[in-house]
Amino acid sequence: MQQITRRLGQSDLYITKVGIGTAPIGSTPEWSVNWGPQDENEAVRAIEVAIDLGVNWIDTAPFYGWGRAEQIVGKALRGKRDKVYIFTKCGTLRNEQGGWYENLRPESLRREVEASLRNLQTDYIDLYQFHDPDPHTPIEESWATMKALIQEGKVRYGGLSNHTIELMERVLPLGPITSNQHQYNLLHRDIEQDVLPFSQKHGIGVLTWASLASGFLVDTFNLDDLDPQDFRRKHPYARQPTYAKLKQLRANLRTIAYGHNRKLFELAIAWILAQPAVTGAIVGIRNAREAEQMLTGSNWIFTEEERAEIEKALTLWES
Repeated sequence: MQQITRRLGQSDLYITKVGIGTAPIGSTPEWSVNWGPQDENEAVRAIEVAIDLGVNWIDTAPFYGWGRAEQIVGKALRGKRDKVYIFTKCGTLRNEQGGWYENLRPESLRREVEASLRNLQTDYIDLYQFHDPDPHTPIEESWATMKALIQEGKVRYGGLSNHTIELMERVLPLGPITSNQHQYNLLHRDIEQDVLPFSQKHGIGVLTWASLASGFLVDTFNLDDLDPQDFRRKHPYARQPTYAKLKQLRANLRTIAYGHNRKLFELAIAWILAQPAVTGAIVGIRNAREAEQMLTGSNWIFTEEERAEIEKALTLWES
């Protein structure tokens, strides 16, 4: 099924407005960002359904379940590699306590790219992203390795994730940055002040993670229904009085969405995609049903009245 695409930065990657997010499917009890039990067959099927519907990119990382998400992606893309762009990351490594640390040293990047290629069962990665800044390694050294991996054909384009304007300014003289991935949603708008205008000015694509606020902006979300080990039970949004305010905001936004025969999650995705600096929104899916719904918000273009109505509702959250 043909979908509308947007050019990612200055690359030749033209991506659908939404992409497949894989943090939830990488969930394991050993991973501290546990989303609860995940059936591998359901995860594979979710990816297959999304691709059949025309979604043409998938975002993953070794961090998601310490390799599990990448391995599931590799299984799901057997025989389908030419239908989808693979975006993955590097630099976030597991420590002995089960937590993590950042390492973007050249030798570590080379070890990681080989592991990701094996996990993903592919010969190349379309977009390779530094997952988070490494305060101990000059980004110039790390980016020199990125450029080498591109020259060697293991990576097509290089991008960043959660990196500041100061770090982007240090990389730009070395070559183009294809994209920068950041948290952005109705509840978390920090990058509107700096990252979005900077990226738009310099031709850097923006991909959004936590587009649905880790599920808090999904119509059926209920804290009491989550697995006891689900990390969202301890999320800042789940604490009072924040959660009570969020429930009221959700009700107000649902009223707007339902008035247009839409759902809350569709409104949330459409709102992100209405931002001119945003290229694509990452939407985490765990099963075929969620895959079937992930594109439905991407075709909603707000009127000025609808946009004003949403912004008015958001004043409750921002107050």
